[in-house]
Amino acid sequence: MALSEEKIRKYIQRLLLSRMRILCNHGFYGLLLVHMVYSIDEKLETACTDGIRITFGTDFLDSLTDSELDFVMMHEILHVVLQHCLRGEDRDNETFNIACDIVVNSNILLENKMKIGSITLKNHGESMHQAPDGKEGYEYTAEQVYDMLPKQEKKKLHSKGSGVAKGRARQQATNENYKPEWRWDDHSRWGMYEEDAALRDVWAKRFEDAAQAIEIRAPSNSRGLLPRFAQRILGELRKPQTDWRTILNDFIQEEVVDYSFSPPDRRFDDCPFFLPDFNGKEDTVEDILFMIDTSASMSDAMITAAYSEIKGAIDQFDGKLKGWLGFFDAAIIEPKPFSSKEEFSIIRPAGGGGTDFQIIFEYVHKHMQDKLPASIIILTDGFAPFPQEKLAMGIPVLWLINNNEVDPPWGKVARITV
Repeated sequence: MALSEEKIRKYIQRLLLSRMRILCNHGFYGLLLVHMVYSIDEKLETACTDGIRITFGTDFLDSLTDSELDFVMMHEILHVVLQHCLRGEDRDNETFNIACDIVVNSNILLENKMKIGSITLKNHGESMHQAPDGKEGYEYTAEQVYDMLPKQEKKKLHSKGSGVAKGRARQQATNENYKPEWRWDDHSRWGMYEEDAALRDVWAKRFEDAAQAIEIRAPSNSRGLLPRFAQRILGELRKPQTDWRTILNDFIQEEVVDYSFSPPDRRFDDCPFFLPDFNGKEDTVEDILFMIDTSASMSDAMITAAYSEIKGAIDQFDGKLKGWLGFFDAAIIEPKPFSSKEEFSIIRPAGGGGTDFQIIFEYVHKHMQDKLPASIIILTDGFAPFPQEKLAMGIPVLWLINNNEVDPPWGKVARITV
């Protein structure tokens, strides 16, 4: 029998209220849950995620108290953020399922000040949260817990039907014997999409955005608001490959000085570079126009890499890098000025069509005559016709190319790999 509209409305309202409670009480989790799609499936026994949506079985949802629902929501979003849904190769799936649940539940337990009731469901009992060595799962990654499980146990562990198993979720963890019993979470929809690789980059960006939002909300105590797992992952996020001090030093020394910084300041007569000591308060690299290619030939991973490079430049210059950030494909997304990491962070990519380099220079000629860029840095795969050099109007151009296949006919070239 199909669900009535009124029943569906009540389920949706309940899920949205849960998300709101989590946003208020566990802000970082709530910010991540905003990105998820929510659905109801009468045939589903419990709850699951596929990395894009969180789905609840109706009977299971009806059985949950509000606090239990909040736990389940946090449980599912952690699987997504920690990328458990994107299955690794050469692993026993069921054993990996258990390792993932241990890590997720333990992190939620830590978030709730180790109150065991926060990871307990009345119809399923206390959720497993300890690693086989007896320590809390939050101290490890899922892969580390997986490697701890005894090989003989890996063959015995199994789940019923779709991967859901009813009963009390318990565990015994010792060095010699580890026999977790039943879990309530359904992992059968993990690894369903060919786009899983793209999802990794999408969620890495969402994760960083949420961390930055927490920092803006309470900059003096951002570490205290970030869960332990988030602090660890932030340290593991993609680092920029380019030494931007070296790149811009060389670029400005060779090209920009002749146009924008001549005559040089007397303070730097004895310095081999025209860029100053970066520790001085007044020393700033200004008027750099960064343009990121967001055409269809640029994957999410490529755009993430380009974005990471510019953020890395700002970090390396300790905020003393100012300019504009724009995006382009077959049209220009108006460049936005930035003078700090915070201003840069709120500028978001847009695009997705063909690639046209010429429109960058046409935009500069038409809209930036009052204050021309000191240089233009274009981050692209380079797969498009290059315009004539004279369109740059003498402004030095650096092409940051993400492959070794394309050689621009003019300008300086640096390369990154994805």
